[in-house]
Amino acid sequence: MADEGRLAWATAGAVFAGCVMLTLGLFQVFQGIAAIADDEVFTSMSGYIYAIDTTVWGWAHLVLGALVALVGVFVLSGRSWAYGVGIGLAVLSAVNQFFFLPLYPWWAIVILALDVFVIWSLAVVLAEVNTES
Repeated sequence: MADEGRLAWATAGAVFAGCVMLTLGLFQVFQGIAAIADDEVFTSMSGYIYAIDTTVWGWAHLVLGALVALVGVFVLSGRSWAYGVGIGLAVLSAVNQFFFLPLYPWWAIVILALDVFVIWSLAVVLAEVNTES
């Protein structure tokens, strides 16, 4: 009976992670499009040590967001390989949001927190999948 309970939690975690990955991916795609379309849409704080060109940063967001959303679809479809890839992409997304902090700090913190929840959810699911094998 305990195994069924853990499997239910793992399944719920995978669904949660997949949905959040789709949402985060789309958010990042839209952020990337905005940064590519208009260099002045995001104004950075002066003196930030990690100053990055807005257009380059926009392309990074666009590509990463598309990958996160795509892997989110595979997580929702139950592909076990997508759990590990999703963890890796969520880590990259969190690092990407770190560079976004001076532009919109509260938004970046919210996305960072969601990335952490995705990492945790997928790690739980991945551990459960490996236990079943």
